[in-house]
Amino acid sequence: MSLPPGEIGPGEFYPVVGVGPHPKPWPSDEHLDPELLANGDRRNVLDKYRYWKVEAIVSDLNTKRHALRIAIENWQHDLNIGSVVRTANAFNVSTVHIVGKRDWNRRGAMVTDKYLTVIHHATITEFKTWADENKVEIIGIDNLEISKPLESAKLPKECVLFLGQEGAGMSDEAVSVCSQVLSIKQYGSTRSMNASAAGAIAMYAWAMQHLNK
Repeated sequence: MSLPPGEIGPGEFYPVVGVGPHPKPWPSDEHLDPELLANGDRRNVLDKYRYWKVEAIVSDLNTKRHALRIAIENWQHDLNIGSVVRTANAFNVSTVHIVGKRDWNRRGAMVTDKYLTVIHHATITEFKTWADENKVEIIGIDNLEISKPLESAKLPKECVLFLGQEGAGMSDEAVSVCSQVLSIKQYGSTRSMNASAAGAIAMYAWAMQHLNK
C-alpha cells in the first residue's frame, strides 16, 4: 500500500516515496525481505522490486544487463561520479569503472552502487588492459578538437563510454586509449556541460541505437 503524503503546511503536502508495511499474512517468497515487509520500503526502486532483498534485485538485474559499460576518471575526487553511477544504474549497464583514486563520493549515487558491479583501476593502463582482455572498445566523451559528433556516430553494442572529470575533462592519457572521442553539440555560451549530464546523454544515445529496435 502507498503511504499518505506528509503535511508541511496548511493545505501543503510533500509526497512520501515508497510503501508502508505489507499487510499480513505476508507472502512467503524467498526474495522478499522480512524487515522491509514489517517496516515498509522507502527505497528508490521500481515498484516491481518493492520489499525485495538487495541481493535478489541484483540477481534479477544480472539476468538482463546491457552490453554498455561506463568508465569515469577520478583523480580529483569528482563529486559528479555518484550522479553518473546513478544514471548507469538506470540504464542497467554491465559494469562501472572508476579509473584513478579508489575512493569516490557515493552520496550522489543514492545507494544505487549496491545494484551495480563497480570495478576500480588504479591507472589508465590497467583499465586499458581490462578493456583489451575483454574485447571492449573504449569511446571517450568530451568536446575536444579531435571529437566527432555523438549525434551522428554509430556506437558499437559492446563498448565502454569513458568520461573525464568535471571541468578538466579527459586527461591526455585517457584520450590516448580511446578508439574515438565523441562530443555533444551545444547551442549556448558555455564551453562544457556538467559531466553527469554528458554521461546521461551519451548513455541515452547508446540506448536509442541498441535498445529500441
